[in-house]
Amino acid sequence: MNFKSINNVHRFFHYTLVLIFITVAGISCTSKNVIRPGDTLPVAFEKAKNLYENGKYSEATDALETVISIGRGTDTAQEAQYLLAESYYKNHEYLLAASEYDRYTSYYPNSEKRQEVDFKNAECYWHMSPNYKLDQKYSKKAIEQFNLFISRYPDSELAKKAADYIDQMREKLAHKTFGSADLYMRMDEYEAAAIYYGLTIDQYPETAWAEHALVEQIHAYVVYAQNSVEAKQQERFQKAVDSYEKYVQLFPRGDYRSEAEDYYDMAKVGLAKAKDDASGAQLTENKQQSN
Repeated sequence: MNFKSINNVHRFFHYTLVLIFITVAGISCTSKNVIRPGDTLPVAFEKAKNLYENGKYSEATDALETVISIGRGTDTAQEAQYLLAESYYKNHEYLLAASEYDRYTSYYPNSEKRQEVDFKNAECYWHMSPNYKLDQKYSKKAIEQFNLFISRYPDSELAKKAADYIDQMREKLAHKTFGSADLYMRMDEYEAAAIYYGLTIDQYPETAWAEHALVEQIHAYVVYAQNSVEAKQQERFQKAVDSYEKYVQLFPRGDYRSEAEDYYDMAKVGLAKAKDDASGAQLTENKQQSN
């Protein structure tokens, strides 16, 4: 065996010994924190807390559950309940964390940690809020919880952050409603599209989607009228004109002003023609009746 081979063998054994040492040390550290029958409440809590502080959140949750069950009604159980919620939160298990934060406030409503816990509870739902295309139940729940937080703690340093989170969620909800309207447009369901653009405007007027939605509503009514029977065109072109007037009132210096005016011009032309056609039809009818 040459020198290089011997060196490689030595290196292999060195790495193996290091790996064994790390594994044994990890097992030893974990075993020290295993709660055993006969452990006192302080000892059990210390073991659970060590797991939490070392970032072993999955193991910490089991240990903290044990502490809570054996220490119910004590200050130690209260602290364990808080750390249990925090363990789930830090392990990104937000639904479980929200449930445990809820349990904490239910058991300890007058705790000095109440404000922090209420905020974290709301924040769990913010973390679970998905892409705007998906179901937005957690976004709505986050808004509900943050609004509740602001009403409870209007002077809190966290109130501004809560309001920012609400704005983010409302932008997402507006985007989803706007996206539904766009989908209806692509499906040639123009009336449904106009309704959903209207919902975007009415429900989320402060969002970045409101102005664009109002312009697209004008467009939807124009196309809807153009694809309608003559008897319905005048009414539907008028809706496009009404939407334009609303746009001018709400966004006099809007970014989509030029586009809105183009659709408005189309609506005026269509409305004038529909009125002329209706007048002509009425004259014809009158003549026929007189004859």
